[in-house]
Amino acid sequence: MKLVTAIIQPHRLDEVKKAVMAEGVKGMTVSQVNGYGRQRGHTEVYRGAEYTVDLLPKVKIELVCADDQASELALTLAGAARSGRIGDGKIWITPVEEVIRVRTGDSGEDAL
Repeated sequence: MKLVTAIIQPHRLDEVKKAVMAEGVKGMTVSQVNGYGRQRGHTEVYRGAEYTVDLLPKVKIELVCADDQASELALTLAGAARSGRIGDGKIWITPVEEVIRVRTGDSGEDAL
């Protein structure tokens, strides 16, 4: 099994959810996070004072899937999250040793 993690722009979340649901994914976790990458934040002016916003709001999506589904799912996420501007985000895939469904005790891919 694999964990597919994506950090994306908040305004792209609806498109990503639709694309992931179309792939048949049964569940995902979405978190509001702050961070920066190459864009390194930006400068704003508020009431005449200039200040730097160096941690930008992002959305973190986590999905656990079968090994053979991970690459295709990452490409689907990338396509739905892409706006073509700096700060679109990152996606990475990591191995998962075990998954256990708490309610039933199912483990492995049966727990997905």
